[in-house]
Order: sequence, then C-alpha cells, then structure tokens
Amino acid sequence: MPERAPEQARGQGMATTRPDAPAGLAFDAGDPVLARAAWSRLAEPADAVAGTLVAHLGAPAALEWVVEAVRDPARALRGSALEPLGSEVAADRLMEAVARWAPRLDRLDPRRELRVLERLGGTLLVPDDPRWPERLAVLGAEEPFALWVRGEPDLAALTERSVALVGARASSAYGDHVAADLAAGVADRGFTVVSGGAYGIDAAAHRGAIAGDAPTVAVLAGGVDRFYPPGNQDLLRRLADGAGAVVSEVPPGSAPFKQRFLARNRVIAAASCATVVVEAAWRSGALSTARHATRLLRPLGAVPGPVTSGTSTGCHALLRDGSAVCVTDAAEVAELAGPYDGTTGDGPGHEETAGAGRAVRAVARRRIPAEVAALGERARQVWDALPARTSAGLDALARTAGLAPAELLVGLGALELHGHVVQEGGRWRRDRRDGGRARGR
Repeated sequence: MPERAPEQARGQGMATTRPDAPAGLAFDAGDPVLARAAWSRLAEPADAVAGTLVAHLGAPAALEWVVEAVRDPARALRGSALEPLGSEVAADRLMEAVARWAPRLDRLDPRRELRVLERLGGTLLVPDDPRWPERLAVLGAEEPFALWVRGEPDLAALTERSVALVGARASSAYGDHVAADLAAGVADRGFTVVSGGAYGIDAAAHRGAIAGDAPTVAVLAGGVDRFYPPGNQDLLRRLADGAGAVVSEVPPGSAPFKQRFLARNRVIAAASCATVVVEAAWRSGALSTARHATRLLRPLGAVPGPVTSGTSTGCHALLRDGSAVCVTDAAEVAELAGPYDGTTGDGPGHEETAGAGRAVRAVARRRIPAEVAALGERARQVWDALPARTSAGLDALARTAGLAPAELLVGLGALELHGHVVQEGGRWRRDRRDGGRARGR
C-alpha cells in the first residue's frame, strides 16, 4: 500500500564505524506495510520525533536511515535524506531518539508479529487503507504508525459516528449504571461506543453497547494477543468475535505499561466524535482522555455525580472550569456528538510528547516508592521497567524502558546507590526488601 509521503531514495550505503550496531534488518524494509509495523515496535506510542521522521521520509526510508544512524551517526546527519526535515527536528533531539530506538533494532522483525496476528484472525491497518479511521490524522506527528485489530477491521465505518465513554476503574454502582445506560442509549441512536476495555466505567460502557445490539471498540494499551485486564477477557473476546473490535497501536507481545495507557487515551479521543467522562476521581487516568479531547478540539462532556462522592470530583472539576458540558442522558450525549464531522481541530503538531518509556509494568500495579521517586526521572523510568519478581539484563531493560544504554545506566546507578536494586550475574532486580516497602504503600 502506498505511503502518504513519497518514499525517498535509499541511502548510499552504510559505514561500519560501530561494530555493535545491527548488521541490517531481517525483513524487507522497503515494504511500506512491514516498515510501519516495524515502527510500531521500534518507537513508543506518541513518539513525535519518530512520527515526524516517518511523515517526511516515509516509513521505509526512515527505518533505513535509523539503521545508518546507529552505525555512523555523523554520516547519517550529513546525508541528504534529512533535508526535507528542515529545522523541525534538531539534530541533538533526533540523535537522542535514535539512542532510544537502537536497543530494539537488533531483534526487529514484524513478520513474527504479523504471523501471530494472522493466527488470531486479526488485521493490520495502516494509513491510506480505506478502513483506517481518518480522524486520527488530527494527531499529526503522534498519529499511530499502524493499528493491530481483532474483530471488525473497518474502523473507518465503526468510528464514523462514535462516542468515547470513559471513566474510573474503581467506579461506583452509580457510575456503572450511568455508563451502561448512556452506552445503550447512544447505541440505539446509531453511535459506536469507544472505550479502553478496562475495569469499571470502560467495561460498563462496552457491556451497555452490546446490550443495545451495537458495535463497540476497545483500544488497548498492550498487544491484542493479551486481553488485559484478565478479568475482562470474556468481554474483550466478545468484541473480537463479532461485537465490535479490539484495537492496539502496539504489536502482539507488547505489555500494557502505564505510559501506553496514557498514550492510548489520545487514540480514544481522536477516533471519536465526542468524549464523555462518566465518573472520575480527582486524579483519575480518565482525565487524560479529557485533556486529549480538549487539545484536539473534540467536544467534551462530563456526567455530574453526588457532591459528596470522591469518584465524581474529576467530573465536577471539568464542569467547573468550563472544559466540559454537563450531560445527563443519551440524548444529550448524542447532541454533543451528532453534528461533529471530525474534520476540524488543531493537532499537536510536532510538540515533544512527555516521557517515551515512562512505563509501569502491568504485573507490578503498585505505587512507586517515594524514595525512588525522589531520585529523579531516569530512576523512576528504570524502576518501572524492572520486573516485579524476576531479574532482567541490560538489553531487555533498555528495550522495555525505551531508554538509551547510557540513560539506563544513570538510572540503575542511582537506584543501586540508594539500595533499591541489586545486580546478580549481570542481571538486575528490585531489592526484595524495597518491594516489600512498595507493597505497603
């Protein structure tokens, strides 16, 4: 399938000044679909530097340039391939990004993940596929490179008239009831319900849409081969088996990290005609979806709750500061979303998105200890990437955290100095005593 940007001529060969650099790619990097699938593994979601590079060079040429940049940075920066970028991405910022991507290059082969997707009966969508949801273009450099889909692959049709219903995982009975009622009501009015497949409000919204005999889309933070959270596996399987679609911008085998949960929220907001926050506490993750909707100039609604309920304080804040309009039933949600055609709004351009790789492993769903948080951003990123109960080598940690090796060592050094991690035979693990303190928080 053709790329949106014309593919540039291939590089003039690659100098071998770094013997530790990848010898080359194991697949046909000139294939635009394979190249985009590879970028969905190589870069973390919402990596605006990667998005800018791909937009200007095309996915195949951008991938080949990264391989050359890992081998010989000076030569890659002198090459003519970067001329279309102009001054949009500074050289130092570009090379920082290359250092983030490099640890994932040597094992990069999207054909493996495509075989997994094929076994699951799924579909890979890329921009320019007529089934691609065109509203995602508003994300600019943060638009996903590809979408891995199980269930109905025509996301363009599914999301043409759609509403995002989101909210707290730790929802109340009131919030669950309202979410299901709103979902069934907008489904009856011809809208697809989009949400995140999580516990609480998300699950209630999906179930309400199914009860209304309408399709619903779950956007996951991890790969579509792993239905997460485990307690919603039956629900997500229903979507994949015909009740809608399960979608992810990261390939099969990808774990649902905290940063990926936050990044997928931009996809939920961008793909929908409007977003409604049904129930959210003051610091609920659902509020990040609301912020994305506001940034993209998507209509935003919020459902009021009891003034004494802590689970509605986030909704009340949105209403108080004028970010959202008050919605109380499906008719008001449909009114909010109905006239909108999804063609307006200023995307994020090429602004740098915060913290690629700032992730919390799903197997370690607990707070970062205050002592670790006080050590700075690198230490927090490395702590998040460390397995909860086992150890990991440097290469694996670099890939998981999305950090350059030098940045990884800075974080590990700080953690080791303060007794939060230990090294055993070249592998690193969280100090078990520290883990115990974390569990107690």
